[in-house]
Amino acid sequence: MAQFFPTRNACLPRMTSGERRLGERLEKKLEDDYLVWYDVPVGPKALHPDFVILHPQRGFLVLEVKDWKLDTIQSLDRGVAQLLTNRGLVKEKNPMTQARVYALEVCMLLQTDPALVGAADSRTQGKLIMPWGWGVVLANITRKQFESTDLGEVLEPGRVICQDEMLESVDDEAFQQRLWDMFHVAFPCRLTLPQIDRVRWHMYPEVRVNTDPGQFGLFDEDDSASIPDIIKVMDLQQEQMARSMGDGHRIIHGAAGTGKTMILGYRCVRIAQATSKPILVLCYNKSLAARLSQVIEDKQIANKVVVRNFHAWCSDMHKAFHIPYPDNSLPVGKKMAQMVQNTMDGVDRGQIPRAQYGAVLIDEGHDFEPDWFKLVVQMIDPQTNSLLVLYDDAQSIYRKGPAMNFSFASVGIQAKGRTTILRLNYRNTLEVLSVAQRFAEELLAERGAEDDSIPTIAPESAGRRGPWPELIRCGSEWAEWDCVLARVFNELDHGRALSDIAVLYRTTAQAKKIEQVLKGKGLAVVSTASSRGKAALYDDAEAIKLVSMHSSKGLEFGCVIIPCLGEMPRPKEDEQDEAKLLYVAMTRAMDKLIMTYREHSVFSRRIQASINALQHELSGAQDGRVA
Repeated sequence: MAQFFPTRNACLPRMTSGERRLGERLEKKLEDDYLVWYDVPVGPKALHPDFVILHPQRGFLVLEVKDWKLDTIQSLDRGVAQLLTNRGLVKEKNPMTQARVYALEVCMLLQTDPALVGAADSRTQGKLIMPWGWGVVLANITRKQFESTDLGEVLEPGRVICQDEMLESVDDEAFQQRLWDMFHVAFPCRLTLPQIDRVRWHMYPEVRVNTDPGQFGLFDEDDSASIPDIIKVMDLQQEQMARSMGDGHRIIHGAAGTGKTMILGYRCVRIAQATSKPILVLCYNKSLAARLSQVIEDKQIANKVVVRNFHAWCSDMHKAFHIPYPDNSLPVGKKMAQMVQNTMDGVDRGQIPRAQYGAVLIDEGHDFEPDWFKLVVQMIDPQTNSLLVLYDDAQSIYRKGPAMNFSFASVGIQAKGRTTILRLNYRNTLEVLSVAQRFAEELLAERGAEDDSIPTIAPESAGRRGPWPELIRCGSEWAEWDCVLARVFNELDHGRALSDIAVLYRTTAQAKKIEQVLKGKGLAVVSTASSRGKAALYDDAEAIKLVSMHSSKGLEFGCVIIPCLGEMPRPKEDEQDEAKLLYVAMTRAMDKLIMTYREHSVFSRRIQASINALQHELSGAQDGRVA
């Protein structure tokens, strides 16, 4: 069964009758390695072919579909068709010419990439390494009717599929042969997965992934003239999901590093293009909210998208609708709780209006309380009813005790049948992810759930390799700070940007000492130990990121250093909560993870055991292969 982008069911509302029939045949009569895009903009010119089909051993094919009937075609030449319709006589482009122009544009686009052009000693020297073709589907004209007219003079018969050649009863191989007869030049072709990704990178700029540190894969530049050495695009599941989400309530359960935030960003841009009402993006973490705000601003949709952490949004509601703020003398926790309650009360009595936003998107849904969901759902315009919730119960570091036991329906989220699970981790190397998983394996024991409930998802590695995490024991406090400094300077000496290094701390006391040590060596530092620092974490200044473990959630850095591991778990803190927090911190590292400690703790021993066991397992597996 071919893979569709968007999913075929998501396309049905905007398909013509003929397109629906062809789409069903393509999905069911083509094998799993066929990729089919319906009405997706192609290349920098944003062309809109009806269907683009890609196969690793066949090449690509562009199809235009027409629901014309023979008695409605008044005239047709190589440029224009005149059709008799309910609106009178209308003109349309010749679909064969249109398909040829689209296919030629795609070919020229792909030929700009040297990796997709034949080498000097090959039969495709200087040309595209894959065959390509185009054709027309006449959904309401049979082959006999076609041949009884002179349509064949302007629509090449071999590039046409007629109504009776796309029936459900047609043999699969005969149907496929009709497609590949549209290639006037065919030759052996075997596209590799990286080559297919390059094709997708060029044809569909929207799926490009930004590889700069801390970008979450969001919003790469659409400059096809500058081809990066390493092509990075959404995986096929991510692309399919991002393109297929329609209106209604939707939930994505995803493990750490699976691209949840990237999909949120893509969805945000798409909705901003389609709605006049503002869009609300909520998360729990102030640092993540600041980063998402900056990324949204860079994409020039900040005038339509409001990004807030949940409590800041509640504060906005107080200010905008003249709700009295809680007493400043209250402890911070009680003050925040009162602010939320005031907001809910304001909505209940009509002082704060409902349906303010064309869409609401929630990152870090695992840290939201049930009442928060109930409140936010009321903010969605029922005309669009667009809600997206991203969730990973393994990262719920702000909740005490066991995972929440509630159904989404109970808080007003109607997403049954519209939930998706992402497992493949792209952020971390195999080594970093393996050690983090082994350390937290009890937390990550996969727990299933009903479609409307909350599962725990264990991540799977995408296979990217790197160095093993380092766990370094230091003889004294100053020896530990010297070790941290040495590792920072070592990374800088090997070309890593200062802003791609993060030191993650557990306590404010640690943060103050680390900042003093780093600045003492002339290193620029931006720290989340203050509210101002959280907001400035991703300013343009080149500086090391000093981030609390709590504030690191949702962020990512090339190199992560975690000092003072011997001080975890913290006294009087729940060990499982502390383990979850450390797991989140470890999985912020994209390439390199360095941990230091002075005295052993439960966690340092567990991590050391994890590293030893995994290295032994890998060594044994390699020995087995050699044998």
